[in-house]
Amino acid sequence: MIKRIERQFAGRPLTLEIGRMAKLAGGSCLVQYGETVVLCTATAQSKPTHLPFFPLTVEYREKTYAAGKIPGGFFKREGRPGEKEILAARLTDRPLRPLFPDGFMHETQVVANILSADQENDADVLALLGGSVALNMSNIPFNTPVASVRVGRIQGTWVWNPTFQQLEYSDVDMVVAGSEDAILMVEGGAIEVPEADMLEGIQFAHEGIKQLVEIQKELLEGHSVPDMEWTPVAPDADLESVVEKVAAAKVVEALNLSDKQERQQAMAAVKEDVISHLQDDDEDWAEHEGQVGDILRAIEKRTMRQQILDNGERADGRNLDEIRPISCEVGVLPRTHGSALFTRGQTQALAVTTLGTSRDEQRIDSIDVREEVTKSFMLHYNFPPFSVGEARPFRSTSRREIGHGNLAERAIQPLLPAYDEFPYTIRIVSDILESNGSSSMASVCGASLSLMDTGVPIKAACAGVAMGLIKEGDKVAVLTDILGLEDALGDMDFKVAGTRDGVTSIQMDIKIAGLTTEILEEALKRAHAGRMHILDIMDQTLAEPRVDISQWAPRITTIQINPEKIGEIIGPKGKTIRAIQDESGATIEVDDSGLVKIAAVSGEGADRAREMIEAIVKDPEVGRIYEGPVKNTTTFGAFIEILPGVEGLCHISELEDGRVEKTEDVLKKGDITRVKLLSIDEKGRLRLSRRAALAEDAQAADEGDAEGGDAEGGDDS
Repeated sequence: MIKRIERQFAGRPLTLEIGRMAKLAGGSCLVQYGETVVLCTATAQSKPTHLPFFPLTVEYREKTYAAGKIPGGFFKREGRPGEKEILAARLTDRPLRPLFPDGFMHETQVVANILSADQENDADVLALLGGSVALNMSNIPFNTPVASVRVGRIQGTWVWNPTFQQLEYSDVDMVVAGSEDAILMVEGGAIEVPEADMLEGIQFAHEGIKQLVEIQKELLEGHSVPDMEWTPVAPDADLESVVEKVAAAKVVEALNLSDKQERQQAMAAVKEDVISHLQDDDEDWAEHEGQVGDILRAIEKRTMRQQILDNGERADGRNLDEIRPISCEVGVLPRTHGSALFTRGQTQALAVTTLGTSRDEQRIDSIDVREEVTKSFMLHYNFPPFSVGEARPFRSTSRREIGHGNLAERAIQPLLPAYDEFPYTIRIVSDILESNGSSSMASVCGASLSLMDTGVPIKAACAGVAMGLIKEGDKVAVLTDILGLEDALGDMDFKVAGTRDGVTSIQMDIKIAGLTTEILEEALKRAHAGRMHILDIMDQTLAEPRVDISQWAPRITTIQINPEKIGEIIGPKGKTIRAIQDESGATIEVDDSGLVKIAAVSGEGADRAREMIEAIVKDPEVGRIYEGPVKNTTTFGAFIEILPGVEGLCHISELEDGRVEKTEDVLKKGDITRVKLLSIDEKGRLRLSRRAALAEDAQAADEGDAEGGDAEGGDDS
């Protein structure tokens, strides 16, 4: 049975429809907002998986036909998901994951296919709305309607789901997901907006979320089915009892080792002791070896949380609001354009900045815009296995790496100089060399220092810190600068990055049913204090951008020319511009407005290219003497090139004083000679005189000799 409901949301029609498309899926919902359409489905396997984790997969896929486009390149079908698709999938995955019941191990897949894109309304927030409907109407044990809202602030007014055009005027771009009662996820950026304003934006978003949840409830009324039969996957109770008895005290001892490697080695030794004890006690226990790790993990989690909530003790001995020791270095690599090594505890990021020209910009073909767009700032985050002491295969860039890189990129983006003032393509690579908590925030700090080391005139230094949470009933502990252990076994990972003046990037993930405004407010307050502390330390290393860019970076100079002269610079089939680049060693780019960009590592190369270009575009000046090659000779004179591509005739009578019988007696093809431009007729033809140029040169030489003689005579007297 088809059911369709239409409501107005943020001034645009929002339609939810079930029962017409993808009816064999566990649940499906067609969402239309404006003219953007998303089909969301949810399906789960009937039997549990053997994997040791809940196998939830969220796919967000853009169909290029949604925008009336055909995929570019050699392959004319959609390939692997792009960066936008991966980031949007993460926005849907993160709020859904904590709401599935503990022990549910059936492989579950949520898919959002973008079928129509109106290039005004972003489909990423619609994917969670449709996914929530699909899950709640299916037999999958998911019974909490959720939704997400993008919020912007335009001239001080908060706006739900701003269009792409409206976002250009907004100082906040933030996606907030939640249920009717609580916030589940925050992801976004801002232009140095105070924490109090960000909290206000989150609260404003929650009001919109509540409206979307009510629409879902109305749609789902009478269309839900009973949950599938399933049994929570849990370790054997007798095995738990034995492991608890043998390992509990040893886990407490191992957990309080401050060094990550020592702690991991100690926990591995505890596991070996437990298995050895089980095998000695009863050989049949060896069949349950795989469950031992899960039980020990549960003991470790319980112990860590109790220590924090009851005693305020963290695994590495810090106070709840204490940040680990920080060290900063800049200029650590000799031939890169800029580099920084940021170390906080056992987390270390090597950030390297490279400057390029517009040819290095990334081209993006998106269904969200009508034409291809380019990207001149990129921050790429790499997380190699050795950073956590592991040896495993290198694969393609993970979703986590793309997400962390985007978070750090968003933090830095608002602080970069305007492209017109600093016309460089900027790429930062953050290689994580050690990781024990919040490597994305270390990337923000390292990127800021690396940019300043390069000489990029950023507005202000930027730093970030990750906040954690332990919550059991009414007991709550907010943690500053969380360890990897506190992230894995805690309830929240709340990252806040920004400058001294405000927030530029924010991301929150939780593992519980939601957060109250009071907890968010406390976390933001602690994050601000932590960020100020980190910025103070960074300033001691490098407080401002270097005065000049790196000696190894290309210097970019610009010349504005008459657009009608562009063809003369490029020349036939690019011959002229290639010749300039070959001779000067510079890279030259010309846009349709007549703006010429010259990039060269050496100042001499840039100057030479500039001179050659100016010579081409400069109009010939009557009365001026030029030097150039003889391009051709005739019976009536010689054609001489006085500027690149500009030739004039020197009549045989103007070659030299006296009668000349034959042009070749004075000039031959290829000779370099000096000529004076006598006139330009109404048809643009140039009349040159070698004779007049020689006369002026001789006169100048005589005047120079006379001045020299006067000077010598003066000395004699």
